[in-house]
Amino acid sequence: REKKTFCNTITSHLQLAAFAFGTIGWILCIISMGLVEWRVWHVDNTTIISSGIAWVGIWKVCFISYIQVSADLKEQVCHKMNDYDTSIPHEIFIAQGLLLIAMVVGALGMASTIFALRSIYMGILYKTQIIRFFLVGGFLYLTASLCVLIPVSWNFYSVVHNQTISFPPSFYMPSSPVAQEVGAAIPVGIISAILLMMSATFSFSYRFPNGRVCLICSRY
Repeated sequence: REKKTFCNTITSHLQLAAFAFGTIGWILCIISMGLVEWRVWHVDNTTIISSGIAWVGIWKVCFISYIQVSADLKEQVCHKMNDYDTSIPHEIFIAQGLLLIAMVVGALGMASTIFALRSIYMGILYKTQIIRFFLVGGFLYLTASLCVLIPVSWNFYSVVHNQTISFPPSFYMPSSPVAQEVGAAIPVGIISAILLMMSATFSFSYRFPNGRVCLICSRY
């Protein structure tokens, strides 16, 4: 028998791009969250921080120390940041929460986009259901983008203004560096936010075609 369906696959190129950009942006969000190089501190005290450089992330602080091993070997010492460390600035703890939200919301956005694209190429759902999936996916991508952009921008501002951090004494970290610079995690986060924003824009731009019909024949 003969089955009629809308030939709307040709209108979904931007939505395919939305899924691709959203997936890459989501992966970069996870990478940025896991990197310790959010802020790179240059310090005077090289007795414990042997290289004179410490890396400040949103989960931990790391530096190279030769104290417990021979001078020929390098040992990376890391101190985890905990919720009870009230001296840690708010932008670090907020970054932890928002990036976790971005990871979950971004994954849901990809799932919604997959359902919409599957519906287009297989002709399973009605027009309103396809559009609804793209709108939900776009909203989730947009939310994820903002959840990445806010902590990245806030921490970038802190680096530019050379703001200090009162670390606990057990961290062996000075409260202020001689100089500090942006670490790799911040540009990765900015790219992630841009890609997620583009995914949201492409998802919102979907328009269901009107009046164009193609024939799919199946034999029994």
